[in-house]
Amino acid sequence: MNVLLQRILGRLVRVGDLTVTGPDGTAHRFGDGSGEPVHMLIKTRRAERAITFDPMLAVPESFMDGEMDIVKGDVLGLMRIAFQNLGNGTIDAAWTRAIEGLRVAFRRFHQVNTAARSRRNVERHYDLSGDIYRLFLDRDMQYSCAYFAEPEMTLEEAQLAKKAHIAAKMRLRPGQSVLDIGSGWGGLGIYLAKSFDVQVLGVTLSTEQHAVATERAQAEGLENQVHFELKDYRDLVERFDRIVSVGMFEHVGVNHYRTFFDAVAKRLKPDGVMVLHSIGRAGPPAATSAFIRKYIFPGGYIPALSEVLPAIEKSGLMVTDVEILRLHYAETLKHWRERFLANRDKAKAIYDERFCRMWEFYLAASEASFRWQDLMVFQIQLAHRNDTLPVTRDYVGKCEKALAMHDMAHRRAGPAAKPPRRRKVADQE
Repeated sequence: MNVLLQRILGRLVRVGDLTVTGPDGTAHRFGDGSGEPVHMLIKTRRAERAITFDPMLAVPESFMDGEMDIVKGDVLGLMRIAFQNLGNGTIDAAWTRAIEGLRVAFRRFHQVNTAARSRRNVERHYDLSGDIYRLFLDRDMQYSCAYFAEPEMTLEEAQLAKKAHIAAKMRLRPGQSVLDIGSGWGGLGIYLAKSFDVQVLGVTLSTEQHAVATERAQAEGLENQVHFELKDYRDLVERFDRIVSVGMFEHVGVNHYRTFFDAVAKRLKPDGVMVLHSIGRAGPPAATSAFIRKYIFPGGYIPALSEVLPAIEKSGLMVTDVEILRLHYAETLKHWRERFLANRDKAKAIYDERFCRMWEFYLAASEASFRWQDLMVFQIQLAHRNDTLPVTRDYVGKCEKALAMHDMAHRRAGPAAKPPRRRKVADQE
């Protein structure tokens, strides 16, 4: 192993048990020996040089290309050691600090997400084969943070609880119009229509997701109640009683936050309510992971609340509630990672080995970021007026309980039973 990398790792890894074998075959051990051991094998000089000078990008790239392997432990264990030693900082070397500093400085340039560029960015990730996502998502294809109201929940139960939690915050009434910005594979829009007898318009930029969502609505017999369109939120002209956006705001880009909330303010009726569900940072603004930006979510950005709230204030909207979901996404990603690894051979048959290694690193590093760094999920409730919603949160819990009771009754009745319209849910609030 080269002397520079050895010195960096010696200064960085004070906690944990990390062994690194370089391309010359020599092994060096770092840390205090605590925790599960991880052994990293760097196979080529090229990978060793790259990891020395830009580890944040070179470690995942070397793993993807097979020039670095983890021969003891796994990616999650490696990221645990890295993040627990890094804290919220970066590797203590002048050149790595400079590289990360440049990434922070140029983060706005990387997020010039015009309508055309947003569509291209979406194609890179969400227009992958739907069969890949079916290998690790829940049955409803929810590709966002689940809500583990109880620790022992299955992924399916936690994703249903997430939909119920968001729906309860929307304070829905039968016949209302709902806009779902970034509607994914249609699961949330269909759930809202069935549960509350509302009219839903979902907009997405993904042709793959649009096709699946439309097919699902037709299969449920909801084509006259739930409609999905391939459209940018900036092109909408209608007004809605309720607006919801789950897992889409991360793709807006900090340059466009004012545009986003101005559009929401125009599209939301005077007595309307919006719920925004997004990944965020508990700390100050930072750059998107170089690996995530390059390979997983081009144009993506995880905001600090300090970047979001000023844009809301300038739009004229009022923040009526903020909730921070801690560790819920870590548990969600754990389920996804385990399911993906269990179906790895199937994923490889769809794409290739490099794709599998890329996604293995993506899922593990993301889980680690929520467990040991400053990532979290925020839900912001918005309105035009301060008297639109009740003055306490009691209505949220009441609605969730009513939804849970209805779901339980429907499951007991069996799949052949036709579920009643959920006008009663609103009545029980």
